[in-house]
Formats: sequence, C-alpha cells, structure tokens
Amino acid sequence: MHPLDNVIWNALSTRQTHLAESFGQARRFIPAVTSLGGLPANTPEAYESLVGLLSTGDDVRLFLDQPYQERPGLNLIASAPLLQMVCENGGLPGSQAGSDAEFVELGAGDSPAMVELAELTKPGPFDKRTYEFGTFLGIRPDGRLAAMAGERLKVPGYTEVSAVCTHPEHTGRGYARVLMTEVMRRIRSRGEVPFLHVREDNTRAIELYQRLGFRVRQRSQLAVVRKQNREEV
Repeated sequence: MHPLDNVIWNALSTRQTHLAESFGQARRFIPAVTSLGGLPANTPEAYESLVGLLSTGDDVRLFLDQPYQERPGLNLIASAPLLQMVCENGGLPGSQAGSDAEFVELGAGDSPAMVELAELTKPGPFDKRTYEFGTFLGIRPDGRLAAMAGERLKVPGYTEVSAVCTHPEHTGRGYARVLMTEVMRRIRSRGEVPFLHVREDNTRAIELYQRLGFRVRQRSQLAVVRKQNREEV
C-alpha cells in the first residue's frame, strides 16, 4: 500500500500515533485536535469498532474510496467528493515573491484566533488543539490574524498542507500562496513531499494549488458520520 492510500489510518498508525484514540479496528484523532478518523478496511467489523469508539452524538470525518453506505449505529451528516493532490516537483517559487507580507509562527497562544479564522472561512475541521499537528504560519498585517496555513496528516515521506485560509477582508493579496510556499519549503527541507486534500468543487483553490505544482493523485469521498442516539437506532 502506498503511504497516501487510506491516509488517515496510515497517519494514525505511524507518525501520529501520539494523537490517536483507538477501539478495536477503528482509530481517530483526539477530538480537540481534529475530527478525522480512519478504518483499516471498509468492513462491517471496522464500522462496529467505530461505533464503539465514538460517544453518542460524536461526529467523525472519514476519507473513503467509495461513497458511504449506511451502517448500523451511524448517521451520515454530510459528504463531498475530494481530490488528493501531491507536489512532487522540486522547484518552489520564493516564499515572499510578489508580496510584502511577513509571516509569523503560530502556536498555543494563537489558538483562539486560529479557530475564529477557521470558523469564518471553513477550510476544514479546526479545533483548539489543531496547532499540535506541527508548523502553522500566519500573517497579521494589522495585528489581527488575516491568513494562515499549516500541517496536518503525516505519513512516512509525506506531510499534508492544510488549514489554508484568508479572512475575506484580506483576499487578493497573495497571502495563501506566500504561506503555502513557506510551509511546503519547510516540508521539503525535511526530505518529505507535500500533499493536500481539497473539495472537488473548490475550483479557485485547485487553481492555486496547480500553480504551486500540485497534481491530482486520486479521488475519494469525504463522509461525516455521527453516532446515533439510542432513540435513533
């Protein structure tokens, strides 16, 4: 299996086991870090384990090879087609090229502002401990967080670029490109390859990623599922 196949499960089984919660055949990240979870295979036994792992009302986001099929104990809340994109070429534009923006490293003290920006712009699941995934960079042109980008899933040889978002009042200034390029540069400096996930209908973001050298590796399905209440079973 390629490290990027079944990537959430592989991350939780290799480089990010310290952020994992497990039950039987199911694993998920600590909920305060992210709501992503993974299964070793699309089997009834694995989904039974997922039900056992979740508390009533908990949501978990899965990346699946095929559209989600109804499973006992779970309700489908949302779904969307995803693209997995990889940047395997060695060249990167200068991180500050075409912009006078200065970026800063973000951490625990910045978490409230990071969560606020993510809730406004919806780049994907983001919570108060998401910064623990690794490097996060931001731009604060007026003292407030206007844009950010960082790392998420990590498997052998690869690190995901994630949480790329810009406040609506600051779009069109190249902040996303500046931040992504620097995050990618740092990933490459460790001898790793950057990759990312994006909704297939997010054409604007896909165009930016293609300009930065990302190419589609595979398509998958995002499924957001919730453990049923006893009354729903």
